[in-house]
Amino acid sequence: MIHDVESRTQHMRSVLPLLALVLAVSLSLFTTASAEDASDEIDWLELMPAEDLNLLENMPEVTHEGDGPAALPDEIMTGRTVDAMDGRSGRIPGFVVPLKTTRDMRILEFFLVPYYGACIHVPPPPPNQIIHVKYKEGFTLEALYDPVWIEGTLTIEKTENDIASSSYSIVAENVTPYEEEGVY
Repeated sequence: MIHDVESRTQHMRSVLPLLALVLAVSLSLFTTASAEDASDEIDWLELMPAEDLNLLENMPEVTHEGDGPAALPDEIMTGRTVDAMDGRSGRIPGFVVPLKTTRDMRILEFFLVPYYGACIHVPPPPPNQIIHVKYKEGFTLEALYDPVWIEGTLTIEKTENDIASSSYSIVAENVTPYEEEGVY
């Protein structure tokens, strides 16, 4: 009986990062925007090539090795990109993982991720679901769980550090608090 409980607990821990990614991707499908802004909004799913979307939809069970967090399968972590996204201007919502701040805690450089806690509490999402952002003006956040809108032009550019790897980058023109439009 104890073994069954431990086995179920371990299974749930291994599935949580995958569920978070699937939830974030699913929620992005339901984000509403005004007709004026709809063409400018970049959806996280647009950053994944068809083969990665297929892998996500048919994901094998996430394995959990040792005491650390579960890892996503290698085949979805390749960082493949969508060529049509290179040079695409628009805005995309997400959560901030700070990389460089000023003494007064203005965030100058960060990873933008599709769900809260990515790269911090759970394994990072695939590199094509992480955007490396630089914003020379900097901005502050009340809390890391506060989502933001990033406006700028996407480029296909790989960035790697100890936290994660990203396949895309943006030099942000604007960073604003996320407010879902059309929601009552």
